[in-house]
Amino acid sequence: MKKTSTRMADGRELIYYDSRDDVVRDDPDLRPLDATSTASEIRYDPLLDEWVVVASHRQGRIYHPPADECPLCPSRDGRLSEIPAADYDVVVFENRFPSLSPDADTPAGPLSPAALPDGTPAPLAHHARPGIGRCEVVCFTSDHDASFADLTPARVGLVLDAWTDRTAELSALPGVEQVFCFENRGREIGVTLGHPHGQIYAYPFVTPRTERMLAAASAHRRRTGRNLFDDLLAAERAAGDRVVIAGEHWTAFVPYAARWPYEVHLYPNRRVGDLLALNDAERAEFCTVYLDLLRRFDLLFVEKHSVDKHLADQHGDPAGNRTPYIAAWHQSPVRSGALGNGSELALHMELFTIRRTVGKLKFLAGSESGMDVFINDVSPETAAQRLREVSP
Repeated sequence: MKKTSTRMADGRELIYYDSRDDVVRDDPDLRPLDATSTASEIRYDPLLDEWVVVASHRQGRIYHPPADECPLCPSRDGRLSEIPAADYDVVVFENRFPSLSPDADTPAGPLSPAALPDGTPAPLAHHARPGIGRCEVVCFTSDHDASFADLTPARVGLVLDAWTDRTAELSALPGVEQVFCFENRGREIGVTLGHPHGQIYAYPFVTPRTERMLAAASAHRRRTGRNLFDDLLAAERAAGDRVVIAGEHWTAFVPYAARWPYEVHLYPNRRVGDLLALNDAERAEFCTVYLDLLRRFDLLFVEKHSVDKHLADQHGDPAGNRTPYIAAWHQSPVRSGALGNGSELALHMELFTIRRTVGKLKFLAGSESGMDVFINDVSPETAAQRLREVSP
């Protein structure tokens, strides 16, 4: 892999990841861009003991541009985009409309409740801090009409290298507590740019979901003396009825208490804390297993192709069978010990779709949104059987 870092016209960093060492990346960004300005802050919710990001400047971000104005395509034929080069393998750059930013200039509020003159706690104070962090865009390919599932194993390996490199660099930034690599695909998910891409968030706090996982893992360790993720993976492999793919180094399974109609968790069989800790064999097998899994997702709803074709025409999906999904990497928090090995949390990916059947979505309504209690319309065992049946 060859890595080339450069700057865009407004000062944001752009990084090329190339499979060939002889590629030269010196195309300048010729756009007349003003410097970016952000107003991100994080506000503390005392009821849930969580941080909420407020980023009002994002209202003006690009929304469903036509394909010939896509900002993630290469700059060609006189049309200038976010990527100055006429072609690329994998590109990562700072988001123009970030939720979190190293330059967030919101003044910090109090970090702890004030005390009254007699030393007793003051009434509840609002806590806020600048939204310090970083948000990056990852372009998987220069082909606007492709999807991650269309990539070659070699290209997936390059994307994995980029994710790993960014995890290392972002983890070293002051104030960053957790790095999150993810992909949203499909208009139903809320994607506003059709080009195949993902994102990386470097948070200034440990996310609520990770906090809950770590608390559960700590409780399990106290009860049993063992790691929760090790026991969970061993139990799923032993039961087998929810396993979708069982590789030498990776296992994909539908969790016993899946929240989404079709949800798969992908674990390395050897517990590691983050992407940096994967060995060469694990990295190589991931590329083929993950492609297999994504292609199965795209086959889930093709038995009623005519209906899917209708949906495709509505949603701009030329393939007619692409399943909307979210793919989320879960990694150990930065300061849980030595990066890669210092946490009870095991690296894994969670992949799920909000489509429950052809033409129908799983909406987060009263129970899910109001009480955070999910009600699944598809049994996990049925979902796993279906995913095994649709082998590409």
